[in-house]
Amino acid sequence: MEAESEPYVRLATLRQLHRVVADLNTARSLSDTVQAVADGIVAGLGYELACVNLVRPDGDLVVAAFAGNTAAEALITGRVGSRGSWERRLTMGERWGALHFIPHHEGWVLVEDDVPQWHTEGPDPRFADEWHPGDRLYAPMYAAGGEGELIGVISVDRPRGGRRPGAWAQEALTMYASQAAIAITNARLRSNMQRALVRLEREQQALRASEESFRQAFEYAPSGMAIAEMGGDQHGRLLRTNDALCRLLGRPASAMRRYSFADLVHHEDVGTLLRTSAEGGRAELRLQRRDGSFVWVSLRNSVVADTADGPRFLLTHVEDIEERKRHELHLAHRASHDSLTGLPNSAELRARLSARLCRRPHAVRATAVEALDAAYEGAYDRGLTYDDGVVAYDDGFYGDPMGEGDPGFYDHHVHTVAPQEGAGEGVPGHPDDSAKGLAVLFCDLDGFKSINDRFGHQAGDAVLIEVARRLTTCVRDGDTVARLGGDEFVVLADGLGSADAADLAVRLRNAIIPPIRVDGRAVRVGASFGIGWAECGMTVEEVLQSADQRMYIEKRSRSKVHRRAG
Repeated sequence: MEAESEPYVRLATLRQLHRVVADLNTARSLSDTVQAVADGIVAGLGYELACVNLVRPDGDLVVAAFAGNTAAEALITGRVGSRGSWERRLTMGERWGALHFIPHHEGWVLVEDDVPQWHTEGPDPRFADEWHPGDRLYAPMYAAGGEGELIGVISVDRPRGGRRPGAWAQEALTMYASQAAIAITNARLRSNMQRALVRLEREQQALRASEESFRQAFEYAPSGMAIAEMGGDQHGRLLRTNDALCRLLGRPASAMRRYSFADLVHHEDVGTLLRTSAEGGRAELRLQRRDGSFVWVSLRNSVVADTADGPRFLLTHVEDIEERKRHELHLAHRASHDSLTGLPNSAELRARLSARLCRRPHAVRATAVEALDAAYEGAYDRGLTYDDGVVAYDDGFYGDPMGEGDPGFYDHHVHTVAPQEGAGEGVPGHPDDSAKGLAVLFCDLDGFKSINDRFGHQAGDAVLIEVARRLTTCVRDGDTVARLGGDEFVVLADGLGSADAADLAVRLRNAIIPPIRVDGRAVRVGASFGIGWAECGMTVEEVLQSADQRMYIEKRSRSKVHRRAG
């Protein structure tokens, strides 16, 4: 009779197994899934107690769910057993296919290990296959169909009917453990995905907040900000500018996107911009406004990336430094110009003159054949000596008689040469009267002291200011008119021959002689000029002293009639 009913029992068990497996897949979280595994064993497989132990990231196993006894559930849920103790248990006892059965007479070995467990009390078995309270039955759960890593272990106790599970019940528990492993793996994936989605959403919220903060900081920054393309054919093109930069340059944002900083920079500052158009670059330069004027700004660059591997952009901070630059230029102008007349002062005159002179005297050039021979015969070290003792090489290779470097050094300096009337005629390359040089005209006012004595220093200052104006109007652009001190002026005029310099001195003197109106009265001063010539090999002081001496010679040679006084 029992044999005839067995197929129906198995069918009922399959139906129950199907229901509990369906419950596993409807659980919404990992904890719900694990509890559904424990509950399904009690509800569908006919065991009174079930415990689910899950492997933690550190390898140990924790009691994640318990079913069948609330007291036992409260006692051992959350407790941890070491991986070593569990591995020892899974190698003991009898192997029932994928299951591990440890009978009660072997369980005494496990009393001292750290695996959490619940013991029930009861009498010894009365027949061979009766279940003993000390028996233990484990169903390991593995990933990937039983061949992967251990996910956890199901422990069951007290099968209904009091007998050890037969082949059918063992197969049902094995199948259930396999389905439970799949459900737990899927639940973990869902849980990880949900955590990842939550984390991603938080990161996106943080990114949006960061972008909004950047946008507000960019748009409402009190100083100019710009984002430009970095690299490629459009390197430097402005992609975005803030309101402060648009106001600074007087250009709308839509128009700014048609430019790069290279389009707006002053032509003299292009090199400075190119040297600093990279990360960390800093520069002070001039940018053009819409009205054509220029404003001094300080640029500071940094690189920002759109994404981890996305395009990189150049973020440029633009600070208006017009006021500071104006102050710096004003201070520099004051340091290099006379406070009374506005002309370059003595220090600036000496600096400009020094910039034109080198310490080596001009060398008489060798012929082309001699220079070529010197180049091929290694004559640079000894030079080519002429009767006047000058060492020279052709095509810009000059000797170094003053011992300041390699005699073969290629000198790009254009030597300043003084025109020498009648000297060296017929000598190739030697300056003659047709040569042009840098004339230094030393001017000393005649009769200026009497004006100071008679009318006071205020009148004298007015005379100096007018004389400076008249001298400036008589020279060319590029010439220098400087006040050396007191009533002494110096004019630097380049590219003049001897006759040109003499004519210029006459024009300057004639410009000074006309009466000067001071406080309603007309006063007059005369002027004595000495013409000197700047030449490489001379010091600045030697050049000025030469012109000064010529001025005194000219002053003494002129009669008092021609030296007009006020």
